[in-house]
Amino acid sequence: MRFTDSRACLVVVFALTMVPSVMAQSLQVVRLDGTSTTLTAAQIAGAPHVTVDVKDHDSQAKFEGVALSAVLALAGVQSGGAMRGPQLSQALLVEASDGYKVVFALAEIDPDFATREIILADKRDGKPLDAKQGPFRIVAPGDKQPARWARMVTSLRVVAVK
Repeated sequence: MRFTDSRACLVVVFALTMVPSVMAQSLQVVRLDGTSTTLTAAQIAGAPHVTVDVKDHDSQAKFEGVALSAVLALAGVQSGGAMRGPQLSQALLVEASDGYKVVFALAEIDPDFATREIILADKRDGKPLDAKQGPFRIVAPGDKQPARWARMVTSLRVVAVK
């Protein structure tokens, strides 16, 4: 009986030690000039959140997160009226911990150009994203297929398309 109690205690301790490592994750944002900013999960959680109701494969889901344009603004990436000419050929490369990569034109993220709001989600249906999805996930409402809805996002990199 004592062995069973100890094993249960170890499982609880293991589960509790896993929570901080997920919560402590951060997001790297690299600007075109090569400078970078690291945003912590706490900074992202503290930014104004929006909610989107979407169909994720075959089920309805409610994702909460920060508008991707706001995340980029936190990292010093310019948008809006300042975006002209060569800047309109810049893209955002989203990279995930499993090696998955997707690209968005900066103009399709910018609220001065786009009619939809792409978000960096940290919650689904009111709960933090699990380890298979988070800590961050891109949700792009309006895409016919969710192929650019990258999960386990670790970095955002502004790149020039030549």
